[in-house]
Amino acid sequence: MTVKRFDDREQARLRSWAQDFRVELSPDQIHLLTIYLKELWDWNRHMNLTGLATEEGIIKELLLDSLISLPLLPEQGRLLDIGSGAGFPAIPMKICRPGMKLHLVEANSKKVSFLKQVIRITELGEIDVIRGRVENSSGLLCPEGYDIVSARALAHLPQTIAWCAPHLMDGGVLVTFQGRQFENTLKESAYVIRKYGLDLYKSVSYVLPETDCHRNILIFRKNDCRTD
Repeated sequence: MTVKRFDDREQARLRSWAQDFRVELSPDQIHLLTIYLKELWDWNRHMNLTGLATEEGIIKELLLDSLISLPLLPEQGRLLDIGSGAGFPAIPMKICRPGMKLHLVEANSKKVSFLKQVIRITELGEIDVIRGRVENSSGLLCPEGYDIVSARALAHLPQTIAWCAPHLMDGGVLVTFQGRQFENTLKESAYVIRKYGLDLYKSVSYVLPETDCHRNILIFRKNDCRTD
């Protein structure tokens, strides 16, 4: 993969694309996102962190995709990202919501090393990486639960909910990323949604810029009452 400089033109395109989704990026945020992307491209030359072969694909399909849910989320609170991989959506969320406290759970040791390196060079505070699987990491997570749990490309939706929902505090939200068709998946998830006391709080349908890539973000909210 060829690494090129993230120049002013590309920064302007990112800012414009983000504005189309009601996300305003400050110069400081653009600067930190640039550091993150450059480091990702450098690492991606030696290992496959993203599965995408172009810088533009990473910006559109991973970075921008991670930012779209921000207007629907609180600016502060505790966030747990499960299966963090190369840091999407957690790192962009932290850059744009610096008041959040983050735990990132990732099983792959090389990806854990990458995440720690990004946190170091961006000097992001109150963000910790936990190596392992979420089902084996309960002792390292916040026992009171999290205001937000996010999961991107973790598993099929019913399994994602089963892993994520137990870590939500009452009133907390689970952010999941789905493709064009999600209605059948939502129906398949009906039992587990009820089991963990969730409601579909928001759904966002969108098309990534300059593509015909249709996607959906489903945000669930945890209620006090559960139905087994």
